[in-house]
Amino acid sequence: MAIYALSDLHLSFGTDKPMDVFGDIWKNHAQRIRENWCRVVANDDVVLIPGDISWAINLDEAVPDFHFIESLPGTKIISKGNHDYWWSTKRKFQAFLEANGFRTIHMLHNNAYRIGDYVICGTRGWNDPGDPDFTEEDRKIFRRELERLRLSLEEGKRLGGGIIAMLHYPPFDDAHSMNDFGALLKEYGVEVCVYGHIHGRWDEAWKDETVEGIKYALVSADFLSFTPMRII
Repeated sequence: MAIYALSDLHLSFGTDKPMDVFGDIWKNHAQRIRENWCRVVANDDVVLIPGDISWAINLDEAVPDFHFIESLPGTKIISKGNHDYWWSTKRKFQAFLEANGFRTIHMLHNNAYRIGDYVICGTRGWNDPGDPDFTEEDRKIFRRELERLRLSLEEGKRLGGGIIAMLHYPPFDDAHSMNDFGALLKEYGVEVCVYGHIHGRWDEAWKDETVEGIKYALVSADFLSFTPMRII
């Protein structure tokens, strides 16, 4: 069993949101995800998807996108991104999965999952407080997301094993200085953190990065040429 990660799928089978408006790199991106995913991921592998999964605005609209994800090999653990407007409570999402026969998809939301010798923890995260447009409302969301991460890490600590964290937002600023999310990951002894959200402004500094003993991996789909990255 291997653990992979790929974020920012930005699927839109149930809505009109073509991604190629953001550049040629996004042309036929869903088909490229399918081809690359099926090439590298086996049925007994696990794929972490930290956010921006579907452009749907509700679960009904998201059905075709989750059919697509369900059809891919492996078990998938998903967490929320800033564009996942369909996101719901864990209970409602579980009912949605059962109603549609989706058996390989699991929601990370104030909880954790044991995968072999590892536990998967995480949350969405939020903008860095150093952002010049950061507001008091942002601060409230930042603190709430920080508490969600702590709840997940506590559950992971209880389950035992090496901790892999999945966030949508990077837990540091553009200079790669860790914020409170990064400090919390360090406090709990996280080994690896995967994150997405970053598009089109990365450089070599975002690759194979280790900060204060934690290995960080940017796994945005366009950054990885729409191919899941092996983490473990």
